[in-house]
Amino acid sequence: MTVIKLIFVFSVLIFVVRQLAKIIREVNGQQFQNVLASQSKGSLLIMLVLGFVSIMPMLIYDFSIVKFLPTKFAPGYVVRSGWVVNTFTNLLGFGGLLGASLRAHFYGKGATKKQILYAISKVALFLISGLSLLCLVSLIMIFGFRIGTVFAHYWIWLVGGAAYFPTMFIFTRMNNSSFFKDLTLKQELTMTLGSFMEWGSALGFFILIGYLMHLPIDFALVIPIFVVANVAGVVSMIPGGLGSFDIFVIIGLGFIGVARSDALVWILLYRLFYYLLPFIVGTGLFAHDTGHKLNEFLDELPRIIIQRIAQVFLTGFMYFSGVMMLLFATVPNVVIMNRLYIRLVPYSIFFVSHLMNIIVAFLLIGLGSGIWARTKRAFWPTVAVVILSIVNTWFNEAFTWRMIMLFVIILITLWLSRGVLYRDRMANSWGALIINGSIFIITFTVYTLVGIAANRHSPLHFDAAYLFPSEAIWLVGFIGLLIAMLVLFVTNIYLTANRPAWLTQPFDAERVKAVIDQFGGNEDSHLAFLRDKQIYFYQEGGVDQVFFMYKPIADKLIIMGEPVGNSEKIGAAIEDFMKTADKQGLKPLFYEIDQDLTMQLHESGFDFIKTGEDGLVDLNQFTLSGKRHRGERALMHKFDREGFKFEVIEPPFSQAFMKTIKNISNEWLGGKVEKGFSLGFFDDYYLNQAPIAVMKNSDDEIVAFANIMPDGNQVTTSIDLMRSSSKAPSGIMDGILINLYEESAKKGFKYFDLGMSPLSNVGTSRFSFTQERIVHLIYQYGYRFYSFEGLRSYKEKYVDKWESKYIAYYRGSSLVFSVLQVLLIVNRPRNQTPTRIPKLLDFISGAENKLNI
Repeated sequence: MTVIKLIFVFSVLIFVVRQLAKIIREVNGQQFQNVLASQSKGSLLIMLVLGFVSIMPMLIYDFSIVKFLPTKFAPGYVVRSGWVVNTFTNLLGFGGLLGASLRAHFYGKGATKKQILYAISKVALFLISGLSLLCLVSLIMIFGFRIGTVFAHYWIWLVGGAAYFPTMFIFTRMNNSSFFKDLTLKQELTMTLGSFMEWGSALGFFILIGYLMHLPIDFALVIPIFVVANVAGVVSMIPGGLGSFDIFVIIGLGFIGVARSDALVWILLYRLFYYLLPFIVGTGLFAHDTGHKLNEFLDELPRIIIQRIAQVFLTGFMYFSGVMMLLFATVPNVVIMNRLYIRLVPYSIFFVSHLMNIIVAFLLIGLGSGIWARTKRAFWPTVAVVILSIVNTWFNEAFTWRMIMLFVIILITLWLSRGVLYRDRMANSWGALIINGSIFIITFTVYTLVGIAANRHSPLHFDAAYLFPSEAIWLVGFIGLLIAMLVLFVTNIYLTANRPAWLTQPFDAERVKAVIDQFGGNEDSHLAFLRDKQIYFYQEGGVDQVFFMYKPIADKLIIMGEPVGNSEKIGAAIEDFMKTADKQGLKPLFYEIDQDLTMQLHESGFDFIKTGEDGLVDLNQFTLSGKRHRGERALMHKFDREGFKFEVIEPPFSQAFMKTIKNISNEWLGGKVEKGFSLGFFDDYYLNQAPIAVMKNSDDEIVAFANIMPDGNQVTTSIDLMRSSSKAPSGIMDGILINLYEESAKKGFKYFDLGMSPLSNVGTSRFSFTQERIVHLIYQYGYRFYSFEGLRSYKEKYVDKWESKYIAYYRGSSLVFSVLQVLLIVNRPRNQTPTRIPKLLDFISGAENKLNI
């Protein structure tokens, strides 16, 4: 049945479109253009409004039909459906067949075929009862008051029409069949009144058109002409009385002195505003209803596609209009001589005021960014700007119907885009900032140069066509540019306002520890205690299950490592975080994650790039015996001979101890600023969260240290800061690592994480992604700046297992911007905001190496 209904609906829609095209061809000629040109804008606006108002009484039929049916329909649904049915019937009546079919389609839910047929038939009896009463009024006028006696020879038409209502009324009241048993007197009178109002409003609107055309006639004489013509139209059963009605009206108007050309104009305007335009609206409502059913049938896919297309078109129009207005404001004498510009002007917005052109241009560009970012806050300001433009264009000498139709399309598109605008705020993306900033800078530069050239003593010599009519006009525009900059700035503040609290909530150590203690951590979870990242908690039933460590930059949330917490809830936590971020216009970017999570994110719309490999030491297999570690074995014997001792000190640490390792750290840094985010830095609170391994010389002085980073699940452990003083001998780092391997194995750990080898094994295949092959070139030839291969060689003497690490970013996001934003975050000096984009090699050498070796 669903398929059959869809076939029926589409069949009607195709028929409607064909008939609409036929009507448009008949009225859209040179004559129609001349008619519109001869009418004032005020008169046309009155006709437009009252034409729609005249349709309203027909809705009484639909409210009457639903009273005979068992299903209750919402008033809004009845109004929409009734508008479709009545405007279609007006234009494509087919003796009521189309109206009956459409009403059965709209109101058939929950009713039997018999109930539907009975309800429609009862209302159909009264559809022309109002016309019948108007026939009686016309007879009284002609033969009672001698008004319009010239039409007395049409008495047979009027008598036949006038006889219909009393005959039908008596028949329904006297008939006792089951068909009429629920038809009360009140219902009959209501439908009769509705019919009289329908035909009366059509008559009143027809007379109003003639009045607005300023025709010197007695408009009382139009009543019998209109009534007789409609009787002829009903009898002919031609849709809308097309042809029969028109002939009778033209002939009748000729009897009272109206020229054929004026009569034709009159009919054309009546057809346009009473039939065609309401019918177009009805077609839109019918298409919407059809689309709704189709949308449900195809699981929301058509709606998503249409709304997305509307959003893209609307954004494009706003940027296009803004640029067009800026061109006209910047180099007016050039653009008005450009044929392409002149052709494009009717499809844009245009203000007479030079100042308004500049301000509205940048307002459109700013709001266009909000529409493109799908921000709800951009909707109503955009509506206001478009309506202001329509009003301005209406009263502008440059007014054309083409422009008005364009604005109507824009308003419809804006309405269609409303469903796409779901975000609470806009996050400034680098792409939008670069585009909008470039438009302003280029405009400001060109405008300033043209203003300088306008000075007769200027060293610039532009052709006169590039210059403004006067310096005063240029100065007004320059002030407008400054105002426009403020408008663009305020618009951006408005669209990005209401930053959510979860983006700035303070660090809660107890919640972080609770998640790690209950579910275990990972190789990066200890970095949370650096307190240089925001924490987002995912809860179920008010209980924290998973947390993310992240930092915001532009429209990205750079997430450090993998989510920490309940492994069974990771998928739900990521989905929740993505939805929450998306409502704020933010895009999560996962940094240094494993292959399993990367593939999971890929299914959720993320692209990825490999950034290196993480080296793991298998503690169960580690031994200094054999050829592989004979050098390290000799090193450890040397340390034993020289009296070096290894020790693991548990927190909390004394002030003296912290001062000692602080001095070692400062000496090791040599004045360099520490990084953060993916690397630890010297911080008392952070270091007090876990044990610290130290090496002491024979004088019991600490000469090197490393803070231990447990993952919280007794599987993997690692270190972060690893620093030594000038008193430490060569190889002291190996001494700490080897002792930690042995200690960790005794405590039951399976792996020791040596951190990532940046760019290792990235892009080595000829079939690798292009960006990965570029990264491989950096790895292969970048030894002059940083020994990537040396770092991997150092780790390989211990590593038993390499695990790939990736960056996962939103599909469709710029990879270049995403990488640069990661660079800014991971290479940002501790407690400083970024002032430049750091070099890629600085990022690799300073951020990717977790061991700080």
